[in-house]
Amino acid sequence: MTVRMRPVLSALPAYVPGRSVPGSIKLASNEIAYGPLPHVLDRITEAAAAANRYPDTNSSELLLALSEKFGVGVEHLVVGCGSVSLCQQLVQASAGHGDEVIFGWRSFEAYPIITAIGGAQAVQVPLREQVYDLPAMADAVTDRTRLIFVCNPNNPTGTAVSGVELIDFLDRVPSEVLVVLDEAYREFVTDEKVQDGTGLLERYPNIIVLRTFSKAYGLAGLRIGYGLAADPAVATAVRQTQVPFAVTHVAQAAALASLEPEAERQLSSRVDEVVAERARVTGALRAAGYHLPDSEANFVWLDEGPPAQGGVDAAAFGAGCEARGVIVRAFPGSGVRITIGATAENDAFLAAAADLREQL
Repeated sequence: MTVRMRPVLSALPAYVPGRSVPGSIKLASNEIAYGPLPHVLDRITEAAAAANRYPDTNSSELLLALSEKFGVGVEHLVVGCGSVSLCQQLVQASAGHGDEVIFGWRSFEAYPIITAIGGAQAVQVPLREQVYDLPAMADAVTDRTRLIFVCNPNNPTGTAVSGVELIDFLDRVPSEVLVVLDEAYREFVTDEKVQDGTGLLERYPNIIVLRTFSKAYGLAGLRIGYGLAADPAVATAVRQTQVPFAVTHVAQAAALASLEPEAERQLSSRVDEVVAERARVTGALRAAGYHLPDSEANFVWLDEGPPAQGGVDAAAFGAGCEARGVIVRAFPGSGVRITIGATAENDAFLAAAADLREQL
């Protein structure tokens, strides 16, 4: 007799991480090229000595530090095992069978997975020119809508909606619908027109802003992120859906160290380097004849499409880069995402892209 599992699992898409190939340059997972800041490594080592003890399941010290950083009460804050874990917890807390979860598409590929696991129905609204189409998403809201994800900047396209567009959208969304502003790449935003979601918490009681230590802070392997909820009840609901002790003591110590003043100054310098490389890679790709949208994240996006119009065959381009020792993230039928790495890594990618372009 076969053990029975939930029917939804048979149709559940698997999350596909960026591949690592020995001997190749990996530009497929939006990891930053730099490790944790130097003194953060020291704190990680110190914290590891207490690995025989359970971590503080409430992340109390980190909550206090985040409270000071953002000027909000700890009751509005929640820490999770990466921001993707918080996304899943939010679906579990707000939506169930028969409910709807709206997000743009293509976007973070975990959204449809966690929606299906939660038993809700995903409503995917096509992007408009690789940007979240917020008016169309507002039109898609029904009395079954429980949660909306707005990935800003969007993964994998790197595009971002303006503050004006976001505010117009939030004004249209019913107050009982939870809006998740997923800002995992906020540190890399340079366009002043892109609204920092934390500045909207007082105006919209139905939003929660998600951030992570995985990207700019270089702690992807430790899995730690956080959310700022306008309504403390939302933060409480997220905590209720969290697996006990999900955030390790080492991760909490690393995040705390990453928020110290000296670390913040070092982080700013690191982000400036990534942004400068992003601009260089973007310019070089456009000069080579590729079409790509402006990115506000630590990666760039090449559209699927005819080569004469600057597009690529995503699968072929990904395979071609791999043959040249560079691993990028191909989304067949949609496009290719390329993480901004260190200068030498970006040079290797640009050489591969130029070679592939000549072949076309």
